[in-house]
Amino acid sequence: MNSIQVLQPRYRVEECLEAIRECLEVGWTGLGFKTVEFETNWKVYTGLPHAHFVNSATAGLHLAVKILKDAYGWEEYVDEVITTPLTFVSTNHAIMYERLIPVFADICPSTMCMDPASVEKCITSDTRAVMYVGVAGRVGHLNDIREICKKHNLKLILDAAHMVGTTVQGRHVGAEADVTVFSFHAVKNLPIADGGMVCFQDPEFDARARKLSWLGIDKDTYTRSAGHGSYKWKYDVPNVGFKYHGNSIMAAIGLVQLKYIDEDNKVRRQMAARYDELLEDVRRPVDVYNEGIVSANHLYQIIIDDRDEVLLKMNEQGVYPGVHYVDNTQYPMYRDCEQQNDCQLSKLYATKLMTLPMHLNLSSGDVDRVAATLKGILNG
Repeated sequence: MNSIQVLQPRYRVEECLEAIRECLEVGWTGLGFKTVEFETNWKVYTGLPHAHFVNSATAGLHLAVKILKDAYGWEEYVDEVITTPLTFVSTNHAIMYERLIPVFADICPSTMCMDPASVEKCITSDTRAVMYVGVAGRVGHLNDIREICKKHNLKLILDAAHMVGTTVQGRHVGAEADVTVFSFHAVKNLPIADGGMVCFQDPEFDARARKLSWLGIDKDTYTRSAGHGSYKWKYDVPNVGFKYHGNSIMAAIGLVQLKYIDEDNKVRRQMAARYDELLEDVRRPVDVYNEGIVSANHLYQIIIDDRDEVLLKMNEQGVYPGVHYVDNTQYPMYRDCEQQNDCQLSKLYATKLMTLPMHLNLSSGDVDRVAATLKGILNG
């Protein structure tokens, strides 16, 4: 019997190879060419005004924090960003990279996303921004958090790593925030080898992201080469930047995957609906305000007692669920954050959340098998 993995990418291999072949034949595999096309198509798809392709969502989150920090003069080791402990560490590392203080708000027990009431309690005179995570593709209380940010003059950073294809009233998420970051990691809804898109509302911040992601150089190589018939060698380096830019090989794959994202997410919704039907007695996170929301369904999470024991028993039967995520206060660099605000619900649900297999390589029979395996263990 085949094993069933929790997450696994699927590619349109021949189309991807053809797109990569074009890069190789043209002789341009780095920044520019396909990255420009990918950014353009992403703006069309999401309706967002700006999009910059970077080599990971982690890089995008770092740029988001750094650019806002520099623009508004946030003070290192003093100013705070409210965030969640129930996320992948990239979210909170991005805050630490810039020597700002992460302050953890607790989660809503229905959505597993940040709870607005907890966010309000965390706000101090040193608070400068909120980093909101759309866990599993859920919107949660994003609009409430946006209103809190407006009320207190805080910047809103949306970690939308799980939200490629999530829409509200027919509009792709992202416009709610000052900057939104998407992920194209190999196991995300739109998988390439790795990559991300950082989308600022402010055109000046978008321009700055492009410079900082190319080592602080004021003109990238593609701009200095395109359309002039000769290579313009001269440039300046006004800032210390990073090697964060995306490349045309990854963008070429992304362009192919983007064509199918709505079709692929429809399959995910069908899988989620089947799990809902088969596991109606098993508790699972849901969007509180679900009217008009179409989730990306990046993860299918359930809430169970004795999670670790159940997970091992499923492994014995060839089914390999996952855990998203470990409470970040368990890691040494965030233990001090736990003393600031004791997030009891985050701690509790971090021990109960299990992610069931959800990807495009699963058959309907695989979904039924996962559900039957789980029910057999829970009822045994």
